[in-house]
Amino acid sequence: MARILIVNPNSSRACSAGISDAIAPFRFAGGPVLEVVTLDEGPPAIYTWRDWHAVAEPMCRLVEASDADAFVIACASDPGIEAVRTATACPVFGIFRSAIAAAAARAERFGVIALVDSSKARHRTALRAMGLEDRLAGEVAMNVSMDTLLEPDAARSALVAAGRELAALGAETIVLGCTGMAHHRAAVARAVGLPVIEPTAAAAVLAIAAVAP
Repeated sequence: MARILIVNPNSSRACSAGISDAIAPFRFAGGPVLEVVTLDEGPPAIYTWRDWHAVAEPMCRLVEASDADAFVIACASDPGIEAVRTATACPVFGIFRSAIAAAAARAERFGVIALVDSSKARHRTALRAMGLEDRLAGEVAMNVSMDTLLEPDAARSALVAAGRELAALGAETIVLGCTGMAHHRAAVARAVGLPVIEPTAAAAVLAIAAVAP
């Protein structure tokens, strides 16, 4: 049976639990094993470019030591993705790129809700690499900690407000720009009235397709 390793590059086990919940619908009889692991060497969250670069080598070592058939980097800044792809011949998916691919397939213009303002530069780098920067209607940052985001209700009203702001800017679908937002997806979609894409789920779909017999 094929195995897909989903790597949370921050050290938050609560975040890893949220990632596992987000991909639960894609665990099915006869399907590939979806295993979520936490990078213990990682920071509490990927807030800065320094955090982004710091996790690249530990993830490379983790991937090199694994016998999985595909890998998912479960952070919406896709940290170290180019380096990790050199560490294995197997497919490596970044969840931000996966979510943007899904958004571009679904609508002409999309919006992104970022964890912090400093995430925006990393997202723009990925969008330019994909040739999709001009389809970004806007990006709104939450500027909260990962712990706040992971609470059931603390950030929900702010997420809904961010979604409505993006809709007013012309977004036709919304990408959640952090794995810590996963448990808010349905509530934001209902409140804003737009499709909301959870990045780890988007990457899981691509990874399952990649390992299909």
